[in-house]
Amino acid sequence: MRHESIVDAIGHTPLVRLRVPAPEGVEVYAKLELANAFAMKDRVARQVVTEARRSGALKPGAPIVESSSGTMALGLALVGTHLGHPVHIVTDPRIDPVTLAKLRTLGCEVHVVSAMGEQGWQSARLDLLAELMTGLPGAFWPRQYSNPQNPAAYRGLAQELVADLGTVDVVVGSVGSGGSLCGTSRALLERFPELKVVGVDAVGSVLFGQPDVPTRRQGGLGNSLHPDNIDYRLIDEVHWLSDDEAFAATRALAREQKIFAGNTSGSVYRVLTHLAAHAAPGTRLVGIMPDRGDRYVDTVYAAHADLTGDALVATEPAPVRYGELVHSWSYAEISRRERPLLLFVESNTTGTGMLALTTAVRLGLEPVLFVVDPSRYQGLAGTGARVVVCDTDDPELLRKAAEEAADGREVAGVTTTSEYYLVQAAALAEELGVPANPAAALAACRDKSATRRTLSAHGVRQPRFAEVRDPAEVAAAVAAVGLPCVVKPVDESGSHEVLWCEDVATATEQARRLLAVTRNVRGQASARTVLVEEYLTGPEFSAEMFLTDGEAVCVGITQRTVSELPYFVETGHLFPAVLPEETAAAMADTARRALAAVGLERGPAHVELRLTADGPAVIEINARLAGGMIPELIRPATGIDLLDQQIRAAAGLPLNLAPERARSAGIRFLLAAEEGRLAAVEGVGRAGAVAGVERVTVTAAVGRPVRPVRESYDRLGHVIAVGEGPEQVTGALDAALAELTVVVEPAE
Repeated sequence: MRHESIVDAIGHTPLVRLRVPAPEGVEVYAKLELANAFAMKDRVARQVVTEARRSGALKPGAPIVESSSGTMALGLALVGTHLGHPVHIVTDPRIDPVTLAKLRTLGCEVHVVSAMGEQGWQSARLDLLAELMTGLPGAFWPRQYSNPQNPAAYRGLAQELVADLGTVDVVVGSVGSGGSLCGTSRALLERFPELKVVGVDAVGSVLFGQPDVPTRRQGGLGNSLHPDNIDYRLIDEVHWLSDDEAFAATRALAREQKIFAGNTSGSVYRVLTHLAAHAAPGTRLVGIMPDRGDRYVDTVYAAHADLTGDALVATEPAPVRYGELVHSWSYAEISRRERPLLLFVESNTTGTGMLALTTAVRLGLEPVLFVVDPSRYQGLAGTGARVVVCDTDDPELLRKAAEEAADGREVAGVTTTSEYYLVQAAALAEELGVPANPAAALAACRDKSATRRTLSAHGVRQPRFAEVRDPAEVAAAVAAVGLPCVVKPVDESGSHEVLWCEDVATATEQARRLLAVTRNVRGQASARTVLVEEYLTGPEFSAEMFLTDGEAVCVGITQRTVSELPYFVETGHLFPAVLPEETAAAMADTARRALAAVGLERGPAHVELRLTADGPAVIEINARLAGGMIPELIRPATGIDLLDQQIRAAAGLPLNLAPERARSAGIRFLLAAEEGRLAAVEGVGRAGAVAGVERVTVTAAVGRPVRPVRESYDRLGHVIAVGEGPEQVTGALDAALAELTVVVEPAE
């Protein structure tokens, strides 16, 4: 076949029938994407680069920068340099010498990171990529893991399969960025809605509900991050292979089919042959073979002199429940047609809320979000959630809406990421008969006055307190708890309207203002009750807890920094807190006693404490994940993804709360020093370049009104740093904050 250029020659790859044991009438084919000039991702590189040039995102002669350890790098080298673009590839020490030689010979500049980041090699590469982008004006980043042109590139592959075969019953593909399997199957499903889609992953990859093992040896599939291009709704079944199993399968592919390929192709071959052996007569199966074996001569092939004497590996996959920990060849069914439903009653309005919905999809569930106003949630359309509009504060209407949405399908659980809907979610779970915390326990946490009464009855140390429903009662309340005191609403969140008061007059005025509020920030009826509490002195901490089967596991203690009085806004966190072991244990024990007192049984809890001269005292119990980005500190510090665990707990999936590492992480929030309008936040690039800083994020829009912090909504952004110890983290945060300037202009 004649082509005008090497770029035009991409695609049109051979489709080869394999000779494998299978029932009569079963046809098994390998789509040899490895027969492209370099490999399968030549298709992606052509699609992404040509589309970027067409749209103007990539100007003529502008540089291209991408993170890749293999075939995407080669594809960009082929297409990018052919079209006149300098190509910079960020990779890691696992890159094989053959690929490195090809890239340099093709004219690429290759940048190799020296050490893993907090999420393995991938995060370290992305950090270096960000630095390069800063120094290369006009550079284009293809973003292979999130660019929709990645899966779009494989529509051509699907068309080739249809042209060659007419029909396809089963497609098997490896999963790394998610582009090839999802792009191919999405196009095929338009023609063949009964198509079975099978994904192949590596043991130690996070893509399908497993913990990350950065030391896994397989290349080309698996990941330490969750790419946006994986559409879990398309996949019916997933298989995991260990390194040894993948390598043995790769050698078998060469030995049995004479296809000298990489371990991605070998893994697909192993699963493809297993499915073929159990297929019904007349079934037509296709496996996508991504890359050649020349990259692996020093690993997969040369590591074993006797190609028939492989190590002991599984010969059949073990069936597992999705989310169960795997160590060797295993598979789980996650049928896209009848996935269990996970019902969400509203959500918080931050990125975490939308991330919870996508996490549910990744864990093999179909999320259904019940809301009053969908427009409240930015990014909702891209989560894969089904949205049902109803009155989420009316238990009867919510129940009816849930039953109609389920329509007889399995409901795995009910949850929420919003403080304001914990009770509603628990009550709905009780109505539907699915496991959840008792609604009464959540009500005891949601109403801070109920929390105080419950803890008092169980002898848990806390401030003295008094409930006030009329401003005239404040003087007596202050007399009971003493001055200074704290006055706060019983049903708000995020330090909203919490005030330190040094005299009766200030406390009375604060109570009067709070009691006049009829609706909270989510439009719900206010409790019209105020707490007047003893002001306890001592540093602030929080115990990050997770309850499972009645046991309260302490994931760790967070050290909290708060604003100057009279307000109590969190301005920074350090995880884990720097504490003597016995003090941390005492805090965890106090938190457990508090959770037992209110009756929480499952899921996350965030218990706020003060360390007084008499020991830890409970300030609040939040029956949810911590706010203030604390879960984003716990993840790099320990490897535990608490949002993932919350969704698992709600759906009854297996949990994994064992830490994978012991590092430190911290956050500082950006604050305005004066009242006015935000003009700019200067120095973001310099702050982000500080060693140890993971990210600098500005959340406030230029022009919005700002003021010195009074509540969490006044925070303007944050800096997160990760390191081997607290000194390294605090040093990085101090250095980053020194580079940042919040510029405020007078309000008009």
